[in-house]
Order: sequence, then structure tokens, then C-alpha cells
Amino acid sequence: MKEKLLIVEDEFIVANDLKIILQKVGYQVVGIAASVVQARKLIEEKKPDWILLDIILKGNLTGIDLAWELREMNLPFLYISANTNQSTLEAVKATHPYGFTVKPFREKDLTVMLDIARYRFNQEKEDLAVNQIDPKNQEIEGIIGQSSLLKEAIEKIKIVAPAETSVLILGESGTGKERAANAIHELSSNKLNPIVVVNCAALPHSLIESELFGHEKGAFTGANALRIGKFEQANNGTIFLDEIGELPLDSQVKLLRVLQEKEIQRLGSNKTIKINVRIVAATNKSLEKEVAEGRFRLDLYYRLNVFPIELPSLRERKEDIEVLANYFLKKYAASSKRNVNRISATALEQLKNYNWPGNVRELEHLIERNVLLTKTNEIEKFDLPSITPTVSLEIGTGKLKSMEEMEKEHIMNALQICNGKVSGAGGAAELLKLQPQTLYSKMKKLGIKQGYN
Repeated sequence: MKEKLLIVEDEFIVANDLKIILQKVGYQVVGIAASVVQARKLIEEKKPDWILLDIILKGNLTGIDLAWELREMNLPFLYISANTNQSTLEAVKATHPYGFTVKPFREKDLTVMLDIARYRFNQEKEDLAVNQIDPKNQEIEGIIGQSSLLKEAIEKIKIVAPAETSVLILGESGTGKERAANAIHELSSNKLNPIVVVNCAALPHSLIESELFGHEKGAFTGANALRIGKFEQANNGTIFLDEIGELPLDSQVKLLRVLQEKEIQRLGSNKTIKINVRIVAATNKSLEKEVAEGRFRLDLYYRLNVFPIELPSLRERKEDIEVLANYFLKKYAASSKRNVNRISATALEQLKNYNWPGNVRELEHLIERNVLLTKTNEIEKFDLPSITPTVSLEIGTGKLKSMEEMEKEHIMNALQICNGKVSGAGGAAELLKLQPQTLYSKMKKLGIKQGYN
């Protein structure tokens, strides 16, 4: 039986075009409503399976108002709208839609988004594999802790891992996004095939396409041999696109095509290559904000955001600090062959009172360093950074500096202290407790030249 779909759209021409497309691909369109009042009536009469929902409608109520009612009815819906400002996107996100397609759209865009939406709804309805999770075996190797926020993230990893759906991992730097991506791969049916990691922030702009999709010999100056791209390397496995928010817009278009068509084309070749790759992406940015400000494509965002998993910051799960600290203590005492087996109560209290801007990664590096420096079998205290952001005003204006301005100034001060050195011992990355690639990414975003001195 054909799925029944109701169109809620106040522009007749747009609604009619939608009806033609949907009927062409096999849906039964049971009606068109121009307002929330009309939609309610048609929903009661026609009992549609899906609602295609515009935001701005006739009358006082919007598509977002109707979306909350649809949630109560457990009736799946997706938005189709030209409105992509940030406040609207935040309101849309709060209703938990199954998709969002931007006007104007191609037939392919709409049908792909409907396929994604159906998959997400069925997965939610069936609660895939959740009843098979053994609560006694809650942890995943390398992901340590028992806080409720972490358990929620672990449960989502276990639910989505056996499926083939795309995953978007959200969280601050240092929260363990790559570890989560590896866990998804290790618990999947493709675990015997490779997982290929791509740091999107570290890809040179001119080589992004070559790195991702490969090139033929002679495709451009310097292409002296055939290169197999990351997607082809990950075939039948998983590709982890870290820091996806740093990918330039022109590269986002090419990535979107690959995700939709499931095929790649090497530079310098007219031949298309079919691929079967599980997509896991990660970001520490608010992609809704990036979309609203025109730096990230909304269609790509919804193509990646099929199953989001948010990893909590360490300051949100301070009850896990002690078990994490002891885990890292045991790990680094063994690897360095040091007889350090305790952390004093005073030192543990220091850890619990610290704000952890670098999250779990910062804690790990702190424990590793102190295992090497401690001369007894106990870490008695930690020398924690006392750097705190200073709220500064521009003299004479009373104007508060933006977070971006303060971050830029803070990084430039660190670079000046380190004589322009970014990575390695004595570099700004070490001083700021950041991974070098993360610092390079921030410098690029803030317009700080690498040779700053």
C-alpha cells in the first residue's frame, strides 16, 4: 500500500509541484492544507502517514506550532522551507523533525530526504536493539564513567552501531569523539573492514577533493601517480569525518553528492566508482549557527544529522573524574614502568574543583605528566593551570569584547610566550592544553597567521 502524505503549504504553485513529484515517486497525496486549521481537519479525515510541513502558513499559527501537535500524535513530519535563520532553526530543532529540505529543491533532494526521514522514524519506532543491551555491560572499552549523561551517549552508540545509518557526534574538543566513532565501527557488522579517519580542518583547501576522492596520474601538476582517496579506502567500512564544520562550502557540495549518489569520481577520470561507506562525522561547532550564518549547507547538515550523539563535557560529569584519573594512572604507570599507584585525597579534590576546558584529553595528559614527575608512589597534588579568561573592556568605550576576540587575543598571547611555536614541547598547543591540529584549526578560523611571532 502506498504511504499517505499530507502537504501543509500555503503557496499553491509550490504545493502543486510537490504533489506531482510525490505522486511520481509513489506516494499517495491525500490533500493540501494552507493553514494549521485546515491541516488539523485533513489529518482527522484522511489519517495521513506523513506530513510535509512549511513553516510560514496562512493564519496566526505556524508550521512549528503544528509540529508540536504532530509530536503529541506521534505523526512523523519533515519541514520544507526557505527560512534558515538561526532562531527559526533552533525552534525547528526543538520539535525534533525527521528532516528539513530547503526551497528551492530538486526532485532528488526531496526523495533522498524522505528516505532518510522514513529510516529515522522506523528506527525510533522500533527502538532498534535497545532491549538487547545488557545494563551490566554498559561500558565500551576506552569510554570510562558511570554518569547519566555518559550512559545515555553509550546507549545511543550501542543502538546505532549495528545499523548503517549516518551518525553525527557532537561535543567539545577533548570529549572523546574519535573514540566514540571507533566504538561505533567496532560494534558494527563492518568491523573487519577499515575505519578511515579524516581531519577536515587539516586538509589543505586545494587538495581536499584529491584527498577525499583520489586522482588519476597526470590529473594535475604534481600528480605523478594514481592516488586512492579516503572514501575509496573506506569502502565497505567506515569513514570518520572529524571537524566536519571546517569543510569549505564548495567541498560540502561535492561531499553531499557523494552521500546522495553513493559514488565517487577521481580527479582526472570520467569513470564513477560505486562505494558502500558508513559515514560518521563529528564537530565541536554549533552546525545550526553555521547554517544560519551561511557557512554550512542545511541539506548536508540534515543528511549527516540522521542520528546525533552528544558527548558531555567533563565539567558536566564531574562524578566520573576520580574513576577516569585512576584509569589513566594505571595506564601510564604501567607503560612508563613507574611505581605510582595512588592519588591523594587533596589531589583528587583539586581535580574535582577544576573546570576542565580541555575535557578528558586534558585530564589524561595531566595524569601522564604527573606519573613521570612524581618521585614517590603517590601523586600528592597537581599543578593545575590558573589561566582564567579576563573580561576586558576597550578603554574609553565600555564595549565588551566578543568571545571570538578574546579567544584570538588569548591564542596570540600564548604564541608570543612560545616565540611563535605552535606544536611540540614548549609550543602554544601544549601551553593551551590543545591538540596541535585543533589549535591550527582555531588559528585558521580566527585569521592568525602560522608564522605569528
